[in-house]
Amino acid sequence: MKKTLVIGSSVCDVIIRLHRIPQVSGDENIIHQELSIGGCAYNVAHILDNMHCPYDLFSPVGQGIYGDFVRKHFKEKKIPIMIESQQKNGCCYCLVDDSGERTFICEHGAEYFYQSSWFDQLDANNYQQVYVCGLEIEEDHNEVIIQFLASHPHLTIYFAPGPRINAIERKRLMKLLYLHPIVHLNQQEIFEFTKQNNLSIACASLYQITQAPIIVTLGKDGCYYYDEKTSFHTPSIKTTVVDTIGAGDSHIGTIMACRSQDMNWPDCLIKANQIASLVVSQKGSTL
Repeated sequence: MKKTLVIGSSVCDVIIRLHRIPQVSGDENIIHQELSIGGCAYNVAHILDNMHCPYDLFSPVGQGIYGDFVRKHFKEKKIPIMIESQQKNGCCYCLVDDSGERTFICEHGAEYFYQSSWFDQLDANNYQQVYVCGLEIEEDHNEVIIQFLASHPHLTIYFAPGPRINAIERKRLMKLLYLHPIVHLNQQEIFEFTKQNNLSIACASLYQITQAPIIVTLGKDGCYYYDEKTSFHTPSIKTTVVDTIGAGDSHIGTIMACRSQDMNWPDCLIKANQIASLVVSQKGSTL
């Protein structure tokens, strides 16, 4: 089995629990605050590791208190640091209300800034698939990521643009979508991007660009799969939601692990729903 390449951030999540997200000029007391390792790429890699799928986490680790936090965690988990950056790491403030829904406020630091020379250490022939997050693509200088992907068309690309999909410069986003990635997003994200409010029509619209499977997560309603030949809905697993941090990351990470083991799409999505339900039933983004 060839490796999976995971491109993206590993960050310190500052998880702040409170009864409700304050409105403008509002005032709320927090219930609890804690630091946790997170970041979209790290969360995906964590799932691959749990499912015994070989991978490389291509994630910059920088300086400062948050960089030291990530570096210490990598050392404890015996995760190789492939990129050492001299820039300071940022962090992600994760606000979790009583419903378990999360709101992110991010400070982008070293973990989101790539240099073209860093990719020289990679032998793309060692990989069969690659994960990319939209937060990295949003940064102007990270077109180097798209250039790497375009140079290695044998790689199956999994792209999770997230809620910032419309913040990515349109020309840059289209360059990536034309590389035929398997796109993974939630219903709100695909509706906002396609300007449609019907799920099958929205998926068909996006498929016309990517010509590759579309996976849409639907929260408590499971997820939806679409390609030109077939579409189907996979129900969720009933669970008590504690917080939704990392739910989407765990979902796509499970799909990638299952597909690397040649599992069919329906079984992949059933397994992904199971793992995501476990993640949302506990605190933090990782199992």
